[in-house]
Amino acid sequence: MTSNSQGDGRPPRSLALISNSAFSISNFRGPLVEAMVAAGVRVHALAPDFDEESRATIRALGAEPVDISLDRAGTGPFRELLDLARLKRVLRDLKPDAVFSYFAKPVIYGSLAAASARVPRRWAMVEGLGYVFNEHQDQRGLKRRILRRITEGLYKRAFARVERVFFLNQEDIDQFVGGGLLPPEKALKLGGIGVDLDWLRPAPPVLKPVTFVLAARLLREKGIVEFAEAARIVKAAHPGARFLLLGGLDPNPSGLRASEVEAWVAEGLLEWPGQVSDVREWIAASSVFVLPSFYREGVPRSIQEAMAMGRPIITTDNVGCRETVEEGVNGFLVPVRNAEALAEAMIRFIDRPELIAAMGGESRRLAEERFDVHRINAVILETFGIVPPRAA
Repeated sequence: MTSNSQGDGRPPRSLALISNSAFSISNFRGPLVEAMVAAGVRVHALAPDFDEESRATIRALGAEPVDISLDRAGTGPFRELLDLARLKRVLRDLKPDAVFSYFAKPVIYGSLAAASARVPRRWAMVEGLGYVFNEHQDQRGLKRRILRRITEGLYKRAFARVERVFFLNQEDIDQFVGGGLLPPEKALKLGGIGVDLDWLRPAPPVLKPVTFVLAARLLREKGIVEFAEAARIVKAAHPGARFLLLGGLDPNPSGLRASEVEAWVAEGLLEWPGQVSDVREWIAASSVFVLPSFYREGVPRSIQEAMAMGRPIITTDNVGCRETVEEGVNGFLVPVRNAEALAEAMIRFIDRPELIAAMGGESRRLAEERFDVHRINAVILETFGIVPPRAA
């Protein structure tokens, strides 16, 4: 690997954006890609799972999709080294001026490969620390402890090769800086990845029946089991309450099985439409957004979306999640892994439905203050040295 090069400080004319998911590029990074393209930057969008639809979506943003090999959930050392070598070769062929990567493997492998391929400028974003750093796991086995040590070492090597690292919350910064993995001057807190407040407009909440919606990857750490258990408790006293679970199955080691979710559906606890293409219609059909996560979140995008649409929030007093709720103002915080406390918070909205619109209005206000994607992207672009056309 090459030494830590910070580039010459000039704005990039071409940039490789590296992710582990094609969908996340359009869904999470669409406005940023459009802003870079509008500023005259050639954007290469690198992901391992493009199909024809996602390629067309990326091209509509003005970027060029590029296939890479990356196993998001795998840990086999031979495959990992092979993917790193392949990514280095892709970057050497593309010859971008800069690389910006997000999610764990793209940050680690993208930064290391970019440095080895002599890409002049490199940035990374930590959107949450996820499974390996989760403090609330049932199993703290030797394998996970070893995996965490290896991951920390790889993060340290990757961070040594980037100019800045964007974070969404202070606790993640403290984790890396306090652990000696990142110099404090490289860390930059964004407070969230942001949402398009014009696209996500407030919608009148559904009050009959009171409807609770959870949107997430179907991982145990997202609190899906607790959501179903809370639904069982609530329905025993309020059988008319409705529960919506949005999200697809995930290959992560802690991913739920289809049979588990289907059993909840058969029991009448919840409805599961699976992965949905437009979350707005489902949030509009709800009263309250719920995310009982004990995952090591950044600042959950799903909560930001629900806040923008004027929904009160029930989430856990956990890293990242607590950044979205002012207790008793726009929602309630509950302890992690506590279905009874979650059910109690839900019943408060059923017993006092006037809270739904009042707290939902506060959610929208907070979203406007904290989660405007254009303001957040302006910070990222300024760090890159890219001047948007309207600011030129």
